Amino acid sequence: MSTNNNNPIPGWIGGFMQSNADFAYPNPNLSALPMLDNMANIDKLQRQQPVEWPEFSWESAPGEADPKRCYQMFAPYISRLGYTDKGRVFSIICPQQGMYSEHFGVLNVEVTVTGQRGWVDEPSKTMAADMSVIGKVWFSPSALQKQHVADLMAYFVANKLHFPFDKANAIRVNTSLPGNPQQPIFPLRSGESSDFPIPEFARHTAEAWDVSHLGVQIGAIEPTGNSVVDEFNQLVMDIFNLGSGNMLKQGNVLTWNVWFTPPTTVNQEEWRTHAQRWRDSIDADHGSPDGPSSPARYFDGTPFKPLENLLEQESQKIEDFLRKHVR
Repeated sequence: MSTNNNNPIPGWIGGFMQSNADFAYPNPNLSALPMLDNMANIDKLQRQQPVEWPEFSWESAPGEADPKRCYQMFAPYISRLGYTDKGRVFSIICPQQGMYSEHFGVLNVEVTVTGQRGWVDEPSKTMAADMSVIGKVWFSPSALQKQHVADLMAYFVANKLHFPFDKANAIRVNTSLPGNPQQPIFPLRSGESSDFPIPEFARHTAEAWDVSHLGVQIGAIEPTGNSVVDEFNQLVMDIFNLGSGNMLKQGNVLTWNVWFTPPTTVNQEEWRTHAQRWRDSIDADHGSPDGPSSPARYFDGTPFKPLENLLEQESQKIEDFLRKHVR
């Protein structure tokens, strides 16, 4: 894929944005459009804007005087915006990431889009979309090689309890519009986020074709109806947050600026299988098919480092659970 700000491929028709005066900036109102299932209209996709530089940001110490904001570019092309040649958005691919725990091995993390609506206007390099998403976390197959994980899974299977060993059984984390936990729909809008300062290493004005931004507040884990499973799911999320700097801590706001390459055509079959290709890649080598992510850094470029006693805290949490339920 291209990595410069060349022109889009031919074939743009446009007109969808202009079909409703409420769609226009400065305050796009998309409520006239239904929220659509993200995978139900792949056969309508004709054009896409790939995200070569997905720049994420979150507070690693939320609520403290110095929240220690982190910045991290996830792997290239982890997200995309898909639409028709007239500019109606019908699908948005969102991020997946692998996170390694010394005791749990690789955890797969996916932001799954549950609904979307919106428009793109290529000539003006603008777009507006609304989204709803749910976070999903589950163990990579390689994690089963870890003794703790194997012991826990054996216990769960023996007691006919759900264990997050694949996406179908993933831990589900609710999300919302920042500041409004009751509103699951949040906006994706043109331009960079203005909610916090952005370091130059997280900006790509010279290379990118365009940029948009979104922010989502992390909510509670969805209860399963079983107290043991719910306690275990919370344990997994606590360990994930210890290692990631509270990226998915309840109440925290995860923001990302998505820097696009020029619009190109959609391969509909490749779009359908994109998520599985990413999961297969993460499962195989802890990597990503289009290149690695950058390390998490603070504004001054200093690398984020997990707590010095991370391993001890992980171990203690796991041992407490095993002692209470398994041993």
